[in-house]
Amino acid sequence: TFGPTFRAENSNTSRHLAEFWMVEPEIAFADLSDNMDLAEDFLKSILDSLLTHRADDMNFFDQRIERGLKERLHHVIETPFRRLPYTEAIGILDAAHERGLSVVFGLWAGQERQGFDYNDGRAVAAQLAQFREVVREYKGHPAILMWGLGNENDLFYTDFKVWDALNDIAEMIHEEDPNHPVMHVTAGLDVAEVQLIMERAPAIDVYGINTYGELVGGTSDLRSYGYEGPSVGVQLRRAGWDGPYVIAEWGPDGHWEVPKTAWGVPIEQTSHEKAQMYRIRYERGIAADPVSCIGSYAFLWGDKQETTPTWYGIFTPGGYETEVLDELQYLWTGAYPENRAPSLTAYTANGQDRYASVFVDPRSQVAFEATVTDPDGDALRYEWELLPESTDIRAGGDAETRPDAVRLDVVRRDGGALTIRAPRLEGPYRMFVYVYDGNGNVATANLPFHVGRLPETAAR
Repeated sequence: TFGPTFRAENSNTSRHLAEFWMVEPEIAFADLSDNMDLAEDFLKSILDSLLTHRADDMNFFDQRIERGLKERLHHVIETPFRRLPYTEAIGILDAAHERGLSVVFGLWAGQERQGFDYNDGRAVAAQLAQFREVVREYKGHPAILMWGLGNENDLFYTDFKVWDALNDIAEMIHEEDPNHPVMHVTAGLDVAEVQLIMERAPAIDVYGINTYGELVGGTSDLRSYGYEGPSVGVQLRRAGWDGPYVIAEWGPDGHWEVPKTAWGVPIEQTSHEKAQMYRIRYERGIAADPVSCIGSYAFLWGDKQETTPTWYGIFTPGGYETEVLDELQYLWTGAYPENRAPSLTAYTANGQDRYASVFVDPRSQVAFEATVTDPDGDALRYEWELLPESTDIRAGGDAETRPDAVRLDVVRRDGGALTIRAPRLEGPYRMFVYVYDGNGNVATANLPFHVGRLPETAAR
């Protein structure tokens, strides 16, 4: 079917459409594999038609709205979609068990913001049936610690029926596997929501919380403006939850919690500042409650583009380790690694720090300077990368596209000092610096700056 569609419900996302045309294919006598084949072919056909028959529009979007868009769409068309069945989980579980690691086995419950409708009885029943098969298949694996039922289903949601459905799934898991508890993870902590989950999903055994500044609050000397109040553990108890809880994500200040520039982009902490915040939050917000807080997962064990390429990753894309990992090793084992990461303690552009909202004229000279020390006295190597400010900003950890780097017009380069000519194209940018010690470690920071002045309306 193909026709106009209207939505009247409230929405908290900038990508909400109230009126649009929707194509809804319907197929019969097809299994899940057929459905995936159709979805992949259909999407690729639409993208190919857009690039072929609306070339002018796509060129405009590629040049003015999202640089590199056409290249990414061609990549989608030319690359087979990866399909990861639950059966591939056995290899991950085996590898974890060999290394003495336990696993929270994630059951990805449908999210309202991604289109799952908890008023659709058939979809809800199918989800429960699928999870039943998964639990039966893997419940006996020795690596499983518990079941992670849903992640941030409360993000931008309106339908409380999700809690009824999650409770039904949790009860099913208890029936099929009485040996492993069930955890649900929420986006942050809301007292009313805690009480709602206790009322409508009492079969949940462990409360999981993804939290950053709210975990234990911030410190003004580190420019950390996280939540200044009781820790989430205290809040959880005050809300009436008396069971165990897990800090399922924690790390630096979130991009929604930090100061912003005059043009409205968040200011990222340096790797050194992040390392200090990891230590503070672990000691005061996790280790301080050994009775009820049964564990935590530091975010992110890897790297990803989320607002920037460095905001949450404990590693960089090349696998280099930041100072955060040094602190985590100390917190978990009581000893630092033999060779530690460099510490980046200051970073300026034209003598101004990240919080000054630096403006420069097109093609003017901009001098960046990073102050870095190395605890082992290692020789340091500096790499610089200029990126336009990301425009692909999403919610809930959804995949984002990394901006393409801008060629550096270098005037002078000397260790931790770099002078360039600013880009000709006006707009927001970030200058990233990566400082390597030759032993697999790196310090990172970025400094947002704006080429040209803001329009008068934006400046107000």
